[in-house]
Amino acid sequence: MEQQLEAVLTGSDSPVNGIVTQATNGIYEFNSLDGSLQLTIARNEHGRWERIAGSEPYLSGWVDELAEQVGVSL
Repeated sequence: MEQQLEAVLTGSDSPVNGIVTQATNGIYEFNSLDGSLQLTIARNEHGRWERIAGSEPYLSGWVDELAEQVGVSL
C-alpha cells in the first residue's frame, strides 16, 4: 500500500508544495500541486539517495531535501 505525505522543496523563485508518494519498493515520488515538478528518488547500491526520474530542469539539492523530509516523516 502506498503512503502519502505533504512536502515542500525550495524552488529558485518560491517554495514548491507537493505530495510525496512512497511505493512499497522504497521509491519516493514527489509531484508538485501545480503540476510543474515531478521528482523520483531512491537509494542506490551504496545507500545514498539519488534522482532516478523527474522533470527538467531540477535543482540537485532537491534530492537531499526530499530524502530528509521522507526520512523524518515516513
